[in-house]
Amino acid sequence: MNIPNRLTLFRVVLSPVFLLVLLIDFPFHYLTAALVFSIAALTDMFDGKIARSHGLITNFGKFLDPLADKMLTTAAFIGFLAIGQLDVWAVMLILTREFMVTSVRLVAAKDGVVVAASIAGKTKTVAQFVSIIFMLAALEFGTWQSSVLSKFGLSHSVYTIPVDIGRVFIWISVVLTLVSGFQYIWELRHYFKDSK
Repeated sequence: MNIPNRLTLFRVVLSPVFLLVLLIDFPFHYLTAALVFSIAALTDMFDGKIARSHGLITNFGKFLDPLADKMLTTAAFIGFLAIGQLDVWAVMLILTREFMVTSVRLVAAKDGVVVAASIAGKTKTVAQFVSIIFMLAALEFGTWQSSVLSKFGLSHSVYTIPVDIGRVFIWISVVLTLVSGFQYIWELRHYFKDSK
């Protein structure tokens, strides 16, 4: 197995580790979750660069890379939903898009076609990564509320505004996710036509 595929597999392994760290309450667990998520996200950048620069692009990598991305981002969105920091509609829209694109990929695979991630797909992944890391940082900042508020008498909104901004960022990534999903469907629409 080549290095890019190993990096992608490492991202797959880190996804449940990230979710576990996010959900278990211990000091600085949001910060720790952000570090685990960031390391996993960096593997997404490096596996693609290494594969392209060294001619190591494989069908297995084309299949595994988007799956690893989906595992990581889904872990984050389900984790945020579990701790009450994300709207269920955002998760539903994202998962619907992912199932839709995966279904089209499966239909294409019947014809021996492996559908690689598009520019729009990569853009939505970056947007999701950025919004997730921002939300984790905002949640970590929010845990400082009791100790800092008592010392400096800061307003409660100082700690809630970053989380609200994080939710806006996530909804922006939801919109980009839907746009990229519709682009995949449009570009691969010929797979929906019945053969005569």
